[in-house]
Amino acid sequence: METRIFGNTGLTVSRLGIGLAEIGFHLTLEEINAASEVLNTALDAGITFLDTSACYDISEELIGRTIAHRRDEYVLATKAGHVTGGYVGENWTAQTVRDSIDRSLVRMKTDHLDLVQLHSCDVDVLEHGEVIEVLQQAKQAGKTRFIGYSGDNEAARWAVESGLFDTLQTSFNVVDQNARLYLFGPAKARGMGIICKRPIANGAWGAEKAPSSYAAEYFARAQKMLAMGPVPGAPENRILLALGFAFAHEQVDTFIVGTRNPKHLKANIDMVNTQLPIAPEAVAEIQRRFEQLADGPDWSQRE
Repeated sequence: METRIFGNTGLTVSRLGIGLAEIGFHLTLEEINAASEVLNTALDAGITFLDTSACYDISEELIGRTIAHRRDEYVLATKAGHVTGGYVGENWTAQTVRDSIDRSLVRMKTDHLDLVQLHSCDVDVLEHGEVIEVLQQAKQAGKTRFIGYSGDNEAARWAVESGLFDTLQTSFNVVDQNARLYLFGPAKARGMGIICKRPIANGAWGAEKAPSSYAAEYFARAQKMLAMGPVPGAPENRILLALGFAFAHEQVDTFIVGTRNPKHLKANIDMVNTQLPIAPEAVAEIQRRFEQLADGPDWSQRE
């Protein structure tokens, strides 16, 4: 499995990471064996970057119950900010973020997190500064090694330009390329580690219909880009094309793909290990089509 140094953190991360919302939202605590198979398959294959969140239902609990004994094998990233899981409070307060970090440590049975990210708050929250101070305090206390921002568009640009965060997690794929145009360069210039979410565009590229209501916007964009004709050099497998396009962007340290299906996970691992890179002309053509069509808020980053 290809690895990268994660910005200025010095951490080594696998270029293919795993997002753990799927196991949190779609499995139960009684299905711990299913969660264990996904997580251990990922670690056994050399995936070392695990991304979860306090608001991904039981995701953190499943991590703690299945792979806490392998803690030194992975970089553990979570997110904080939302009121979730029966917690009583308000979104985006210092107390909510502070309690969320402490709860994550307990749930995942660890004495430290590698990365805590603010979870898609808006610019007003960032400018107020209270929750950023809490992250900095957690870092000073050793509860987390690094702090980051997870989000898109104006708030992501604010986070990058502030110089206050070690990492940026943001949307990027065949139909969502503004991060390439506006975020990757400035983030790299500041030594930030870059995590990309939704690298396969929720399966929308080349699908016969929108894979889900959540993917409807991506599907509509893909239809417009595909209507411009065949993509030269593109592989027939639409998921391989999407992954290959994302992985062609060297600025990105790790791409998180979420699944609760071990077969899908193994297929993704095989593609990354044996079928990349895809043809440069395919990457260039998809970039060109996006830049030609992306005009206005309808083509902004998917939040």
